Amino acid sequence: MNTNKTDKVILGIDPGTVVMGYGIIHITGNNLRLISAGVLSLDKKEDHFLRIKEIFDTVEKLIKEYKPDEFSIEEPFFGKNVQSMLKLGRAQGAAISAALHHHLPVHGYSPRTIKKSITGNGASSKEQVASMLRTILKFEETPKFLDATDALGVAVCHYFQTKGNPQNCSTSNTKIKKSSAKKSKASWSAFINKNPDRIKK
Repeated sequence: MNTNKTDKVILGIDPGTVVMGYGIIHITGNNLRLISAGVLSLDKKEDHFLRIKEIFDTVEKLIKEYKPDEFSIEEPFFGKNVQSMLKLGRAQGAAISAALHHHLPVHGYSPRTIKKSITGNGASSKEQVASMLRTILKFEETPKFLDATDALGVAVCHYFQTKGNPQNCSTSNTKIKKSSAKKSKASWSAFINKNPDRIKK
């Protein structure tokens, strides 16, 4: 699929097990238009696995209704709470599975990359991101939940990434992982050279 087509719809997801945000934008040439943004509240469902099913069903419903060409999602950051990370990973997986079920190309971006793409600062607050998105997408009212504007930020970040805008997502998460792997390999080689007696033969 050509990700550089000038007329396309992008679905952005901010995954969560309590609140999931979604944002949909339409690209026409160099113009971005907000189609829809909102949240899925999951706090009334006590069963975690029923929440996962609800995420899958909702993303699938959004895909059927708005027929996006591409799917983008915020990748969870690494935290100290293992259980929370596990649940968030499941939520992300459910949303991605729905996208793949409909043969959509999936693109993931880190929170810092998304913020930098929107505001130029990877440490921006959610409010700052929402404010900049109002300017970019030309809407007046900020959604009640910032999870919705976070999801819009994912979609806009993906647009900037594929458009090649120099002020934004300069590296994808895949590239970051490869870079980290090379750094780790180089560090291990240096350790071996400095400590040959520590290596068992």
